[in-house]
Amino acid sequence: MIQVLVLWPVIGHVRSGNLMFEYFSNGLIRRYVTVFGSMFKDLQVQRTNNSGVRVQTIAVPIAYGPKQKFLVRLDTDPNLDRAVAISLPRIGFELSGMNYDPVRKLNSTQKNSYILTSDKSTLRTQYTPVPYDLQFILSIFVRNADDGTQILEQILPYFMPDWNTTVNLIPSMKISMDIPTVLTSVDFEDVYEGDYQTRRTIIWNLNFTMKGYLYGPVTNTGTITRTQIDFHANTALDTPRSSRVVIVPGLLANGSPTSNSAASVDRSLIDVDDDYGFASNTFFYTDGLIYNPVTGGDEKP
Repeated sequence: MIQVLVLWPVIGHVRSGNLMFEYFSNGLIRRYVTVFGSMFKDLQVQRTNNSGVRVQTIAVPIAYGPKQKFLVRLDTDPNLDRAVAISLPRIGFELSGMNYDPVRKLNSTQKNSYILTSDKSTLRTQYTPVPYDLQFILSIFVRNADDGTQILEQILPYFMPDWNTTVNLIPSMKISMDIPTVLTSVDFEDVYEGDYQTRRTIIWNLNFTMKGYLYGPVTNTGTITRTQIDFHANTALDTPRSSRVVIVPGLLANGSPTSNSAASVDRSLIDVDDDYGFASNTFFYTDGLIYNPVTGGDEKP
């Protein structure tokens, strides 16, 4: 029989069905929505007189919401002349859907790790993310064609067909990635109400796909500083151990790795990010004792 003892929490985390739906939130979907909207927050429209001199610069406001929401607000004020009403030009956007992307799938057994600078005995780990495509619709509402084309020309040249944005995805793990946003289509519609001579609203609809990732929970774990393996002659629980193998990290005082435990500094002085080796020692016993994991000592069975 082999008895294994590991001192200190094991690096890692076992996935099990009982832990699958424990609460956690990385706020990633909200972060992706914020990042998408921020890409279009500085758009402007300029108005000129008959001589081509600029007479007005209008910052185009952007807000989250479906296109129908803005159309309903416009319907309540057909001439856009109320004291408090929605004004044009304006941009609205919404997250319209999400799809799993198997092409970008990563090895699900691998982990990201981060060593705390304040406590190097603690290791943060997190499984590799799951790739998802986030579908966004950007709607540009204008009253005249020139405003719409000005806004489009400030957007379209940057998407060939994608635009990369560096996003700090998991601050606690120091994980940042370049997230591409792909422009997939541009549609145009003219919205009329009343007679054919009256133009209400021009709408440009731009469809985007943001290639994001969703991460699971972050786990704080300790480090293995000592592994003890006891060997027994048979499988009976009260059989005394006959030999023991003890494995500890080995590090010389000058920072070099070693496999000699006698020459190594104490294991409590070895940090996770040190370049340590492994020191293995084997002991043989005939004293008839057995290890008690509760008391941490060798006792009579």
